[in-house]
Amino acid sequence: MTLPFCTVRDLLRYAVSRFSEAKLSFGHGSANAYDEAAYLILHTLHLPLDLLEPFLDARLTTAEIEAVLKVIERRAADRVPAAYITQEAWMHGYRFHVDERVIVPRSFIGELLQDGLQPYVEDPEQVGAVLELCTGSGCLAILAAHAFHNADVDAVDLSAPALEVATRNVLDYHLDERIALFEGDLYAPLAERRYDVIISNPPYVNATSMQELPAEYRHEPEMALAGGADGMDVVRRIIADARNWLTEDGVLVIEIGNEREHVEAAFGGLDLVWMSTSAGDDNVFLIQASDLPV
Repeated sequence: MTLPFCTVRDLLRYAVSRFSEAKLSFGHGSANAYDEAAYLILHTLHLPLDLLEPFLDARLTTAEIEAVLKVIERRAADRVPAAYITQEAWMHGYRFHVDERVIVPRSFIGELLQDGLQPYVEDPEQVGAVLELCTGSGCLAILAAHAFHNADVDAVDLSAPALEVATRNVLDYHLDERIALFEGDLYAPLAERRYDVIISNPPYVNATSMQELPAEYRHEPEMALAGGADGMDVVRRIIADARNWLTEDGVLVIEIGNEREHVEAAFGGLDLVWMSTSAGDDNVFLIQASDLPV
C-alpha cells in the first residue's frame, strides 16, 4: 500500500486541514493551526523548531509518517494541548518540562520580567528576595531568578504534584541553590521575612467562564484555573496579606487574564497600575506596598 504522505510539506498541509476541521482552540503556545502543526511536526521528527523551510520537501520514512499522524490525531481528536503531547513549553527562549500536573506556562508576567519590572523596580540588581505564589511548573520563579540576578526566590504551590514538575525545572536550570519551593496555601508555609517583589499568576477564572472553557483547557488542573464565583477568591487573599510580606518599597504583581472587570469591582479602592503587555493593558496589575491594605 502506498501512503498518501511522503514529505513534511504533505503532513503540514494535512495537519492544518485536520486542526481547522476539528475547530481546535489555541492559546497554549501557538496562535493558529499552522504554527501548531509546524511545531508538532518538527518536534516529533526531532528537527530544529525554528527551521521548517529546509525540511519541507524531505521524504520521510513510514515510521516517521506514522509517528506524526499519531500526534496529529491525538491533538485533533482528544484536544490535548500540544505542550502535553511534547511535554515541553517555551517562554521567552526558556524551555520548561510540563505535563498534566501543571497548567501550560503562558503568563504575561514573563515578558514583564524581561526588563526586571522597571520602572516600578528601580534597580533589578538591588532586588534581594522574590516570592512567587501559585508557582505551578516553576517557570516564573525561574524567569525571576534570571531577571533579578542577586535575588533568592521562594515559590509556593498548594499542589504536591505541581511542585514535582517545578523541582525538575529548577534542577534543569541549576537554580536549586537560589530557588526554594514550598508546599502550602499561599503565605502559610513561609518563614517570616520580607520580599522586594511578589508575583503571582493565580487561579482567576470566574465560575461562568469555567463552564465555557474549551476542551483543551479542561485537560489542565482545575484547581490552577478556578477562582470562585467572580474569579477573585485567591486574589483577595493574596492582596489581603501582601503588605505583611513586602518591603516598604516592594511591589505586588498579579496576572488576571480577562477578569479586569471583576478586579476593579473587588479592588476599586486600591491604586492599581495596569501593566502594558503584548496582549494589551488588561491582563496584569501592580500594586505598590504602600498602597496595599494594612
